[in-house]
Amino acid sequence: MSEQPPSSDDFDEIVEAETDRDPDLAVIEAGSRTLRAQAGPPQADTVPARPTDPEVDQALREVEQELATRWGETKLEPSVARIAALMDVLGEPQRSYPSIHITGTNGKTSTARMIEALLAAFDLRTGRYTSPHVQSITERISLDGAPISHERFVETYRDIKPYVEMVDAQQDYRLSFFEVLTGMAYAAFADAPVDVAVVEVGMGGSWDATNVIDGSVAVVTPISLDHTDRLGSTPAEIAGEKAGIIKEGATVVLAQQPVDAAQVMLKKAVEADATVAREGLEFGVVSREVAVGGQLLTLRGLGGEYEEIFLPLYGAHQAHNAAVALAAVEAFFGVSAQGRTLDMETIRRAFASVASPGRLEVVRRSPTVVLDAAHNPAGAQATAEGISEAFGFSRLIGVVGTSGDKDVRGLLEAFEPIFAEVVVTQNSSHRAMDADELAAIAVEVFGDERVVVEPRLDDALEEAITLAEEESEFSGAGVLVTGSVITVGEARLLLGKG
Repeated sequence: MSEQPPSSDDFDEIVEAETDRDPDLAVIEAGSRTLRAQAGPPQADTVPARPTDPEVDQALREVEQELATRWGETKLEPSVARIAALMDVLGEPQRSYPSIHITGTNGKTSTARMIEALLAAFDLRTGRYTSPHVQSITERISLDGAPISHERFVETYRDIKPYVEMVDAQQDYRLSFFEVLTGMAYAAFADAPVDVAVVEVGMGGSWDATNVIDGSVAVVTPISLDHTDRLGSTPAEIAGEKAGIIKEGATVVLAQQPVDAAQVMLKKAVEADATVAREGLEFGVVSREVAVGGQLLTLRGLGGEYEEIFLPLYGAHQAHNAAVALAAVEAFFGVSAQGRTLDMETIRRAFASVASPGRLEVVRRSPTVVLDAAHNPAGAQATAEGISEAFGFSRLIGVVGTSGDKDVRGLLEAFEPIFAEVVVTQNSSHRAMDADELAAIAVEVFGDERVVVEPRLDDALEEAITLAEEESEFSGAGVLVTGSVITVGEARLLLGKG
């Protein structure tokens, strides 16, 4: 058995909770102290949200430390052999409930949350597995729309630990961090038990650890270039990996795709004798208008039109995510014929309840500070369009901290037309791009006079807020924090959210 080096990729990403409090700069200072205290050494990733019970906190830390000795999410050995072996010794818990499986490049988590809300509105008990997390690792595994408790997370880990060690001893490589968490999620869902699981892939599809389920509905959100070193250098190549979640006889719900990616998906669907529902043909967005706190939609589902749907999220991309989520739930319930719509009021109530932290999320007013976890060019373009439409800032200051393995130039170029100035920074993850390295690229995109460098995120936030406030003529100024889910999560903590 090969040993795997410790990794801190495990605790990489963003936040779940919401509050309406409007913090001032003093909150950033307090948040900075909290973040540093919880982060430990500067090179460690952070898990800001902690249990209040000291014994539970200690137990959770022990579990996190054990998981951190395993391969992190950025180190992969493409195979489902290890997770399949774990499912086998656990008694195939993932077979005890139906599943909706979600892949794609952008929009997976928001779409998963919408699907979960719709299913719950029809009185189904849901389990949701998404990644990465925001403040606490427990957020990845949700029951009934809420992260499982710290206590239950620890119990679930301890329950499956002997089986994990059994599989470790039999494999060439130990189970990875993500594989163990996937096993925990499937076991927790079976133990609950849930009526349906909503499962987001970690990366790709065919060899992703989640792909030991046979989702009756396979959802594919928009595909673009990301993780090209692992998934392929073209949308078609990436689609080939993601098409692996399409199982025999399933219904495939396809968001709008590049032509070559769509062709790959349709070919796979034919091979699997799967039914296909395509955005723009079988379902889609009929109309949308900006509303206070979100947008008002008319959606065409598989069974007919759904009018006056209020979605408390910003941006055209979220409207398209809503259409995909609605079609997925209709497919799950077997709705395929026109005139067989789901209950209108239930659908309206479900969509009105949706939240997606870190996705064009307002966390402060005067000046307005918005957080968005865009981390690739396609996501950045959607965010730029969404913030321009929904907020109409007279002057927008960007705070950007990215991971080193992303298309940073492409991301910055997408934001260049909307940022008056950009404050480049870095988050606490060892995967973060160095602020000076990021600044060099930013200067090429924005010009030297529009770039400010603040290596510490708390200083970057304070600088951006000061820039937004400094001239009275820019009373409509705002701040957008973006570039990485890790950056957004830490900014949320610094700004007193969660």
